[in-house]
Amino acid sequence: MGDVKELLKRYQNEKIALYGLGTETERFLTEFGDRIMVAGLLDGFRESGNLYKYPIISIQETVSMGVRLILVVARPGSCKVIARRIGAFCRENEIALCDVRGRNLLENRTVSYNFQHLAGKTLQELLDRISAADIVSFDLFDTLVTRKVRTYTDIFDLLDLKLREKGIVIPDFARLRLCAEKELSREWAPRLEQIYEFVLEKAGGSFVSASELAEMEWETDCSVLVPREQVCDVFRKAIRDGKQVVITTDSYYSMGQIKDIQIRFGLENCDRVLVSCEYGTSKTQNLFKVLQDKYRGAEILHIGDDEVSDIEKASANGIDTYQVYSGEELFDALDGLGMESNIATMADRLKTGLFISQMFNSPFWFEDKGCALSVQDAFGIGYLFCAPLITDFVLWMKERSEAQNFTQILFCARDGYLIGRLFRKVSPGIKSVYFLASRMAAIRAGMESVGDIAYVDSMKYSGDAGDALRTRFGIATDNCKGKERNREIIAKAVIQRGNYNRYIGKLNIRDEDIAMFDFVAKGTMQLYLQKLFPQRMKGFYFLQLEPEFMADKGLDIQPFYSDEEKDKSMIFDNYYILETILTSPYPQTEEFDGGGNPVFAAETRSRKDIQCFERAQKGIYAYFEDYLRILPENAREENKKLDESFLSLVNKVQIKDESFLALKIEDPFFGRITDMKDMLG
Repeated sequence: MGDVKELLKRYQNEKIALYGLGTETERFLTEFGDRIMVAGLLDGFRESGNLYKYPIISIQETVSMGVRLILVVARPGSCKVIARRIGAFCRENEIALCDVRGRNLLENRTVSYNFQHLAGKTLQELLDRISAADIVSFDLFDTLVTRKVRTYTDIFDLLDLKLREKGIVIPDFARLRLCAEKELSREWAPRLEQIYEFVLEKAGGSFVSASELAEMEWETDCSVLVPREQVCDVFRKAIRDGKQVVITTDSYYSMGQIKDIQIRFGLENCDRVLVSCEYGTSKTQNLFKVLQDKYRGAEILHIGDDEVSDIEKASANGIDTYQVYSGEELFDALDGLGMESNIATMADRLKTGLFISQMFNSPFWFEDKGCALSVQDAFGIGYLFCAPLITDFVLWMKERSEAQNFTQILFCARDGYLIGRLFRKVSPGIKSVYFLASRMAAIRAGMESVGDIAYVDSMKYSGDAGDALRTRFGIATDNCKGKERNREIIAKAVIQRGNYNRYIGKLNIRDEDIAMFDFVAKGTMQLYLQKLFPQRMKGFYFLQLEPEFMADKGLDIQPFYSDEEKDKSMIFDNYYILETILTSPYPQTEEFDGGGNPVFAAETRSRKDIQCFERAQKGIYAYFEDYLRILPENAREENKKLDESFLSLVNKVQIKDESFLALKIEDPFFGRITDMKDMLG
């Protein structure tokens, strides 16, 4: 605490409030209490009473009491959470906010995309340390396994949502749950059922027992747990190499439940498991002494993420240590990649947790000199960058289409391939049709007048007139010009309308209003497709380009991004990338033959290209399933700003998938081909 001594010297004649009610605060007061003017103690779940001979006060009282410094006596990860919670208040009231190590928690940090500023060790260094040890101890949570939520306390909010779905309301449930854990953990390590006995006592009871609540929390937690694969590999390797391996963990779960986690993630066959609640003591108390007693005289290495409980406390007990950064710590070390101001709701916290658990699943970011943030595979590109925005769009389209009583939706090829599959998961009651279409097919069937042809010609083609005629209208006559050209186009359109209608007749589309999906478009395809249907057609688009261009065409279009939103967003920078990823693995439909069968364009993408974007689609699908499985429907909220923050990382994070970098962004209607590398900048 060398740095904090200088800080306390500067504030020795000023009133100070200490944030935190744990034993760390008690120890701090024992060492420094007689040198400073402590006005009171603060915490997130108590605002009254007395502790350690000092009053517990509210954050608002710090102003009237003239507090000039709030000192957060907590672990580094908790300090950051507290700073997010009260930072704005401190700035507004000119109260300094520092942690117990003397660091300024109000300091504006610069967003970084590498870990050069963070002291870290390589995987090989860890393996060498393990090789030299007699006994290897691993922490469990945030070291061997992690959670798909922003912080572990999000589990309490998820459980509260599930209870409310069952009609069980316990006011301030999440706060009471955290309060119970903190209160009971002062002197000993409680079991989960004991924590909930405390909760129900404070709440005055409810239509649910402590054991039922404990089981529900266990199930909720299990639903978000994932292994940190590379750390688990190290664990298994140590066992294979003949090391005695121990799991030493703070947990309110029983030994049986911890064994369930071991079996689920392949972490069996270790020498023993030390669980705090089984011994009634935590790592910050005497659990490391228990470990030492089990292996007297042995050289023990403890591997864990927490700077206090895993590193400082183990070291204080004469145990060698190796810090494995948690995903949350790595995210915070990059200043949350600039996203923190956009994280507000439970949905936002889940999105962030899904990102962290995937992006920072491995702690080994120090292998290369640059320590650059990177993504290895297209699956990660889909899961990390694209999926949040696509998820919000699909849920938006579900809500809008159901609210407007649509019973059938055409998901137009090829952009509707993945979107339609996702939509069917959330709205199985609406008939979803994968509808073979393209601007070319719609135009070839839709030309009825010279005005129609002039409209298409107004969209400039990157090539000569002959290429445009062949590509857009499917007419290969090189010398076809002027009136003859128009007659050819319109004559072919008559045939194509008949052929297209034969295809439509095979789809069993009901005689009711039709919704249609297009990803990013002006509305050209809808303009000509709706001529083929007697029903009213409503377009749900991700983004409509140049809506003023279609203002007089009589189209009914509702875009996810309004004109005002898209002008203020970065979506224009990256929608081509999304479009390339979302597409179907099958060729483009150009027109239909006399039997109403599709005539496909020649495939221009290689098998390697298709496999690449299919991996990205698997990432999007996996994220979508995670989001729906974890978050109750009543808590799902869109947040385009946060979604765009994730998407913008595709231009800032190093992409190491060469197949993805080699993709081409094709737009045959305009005759354009762009390299993916050029789009990434």
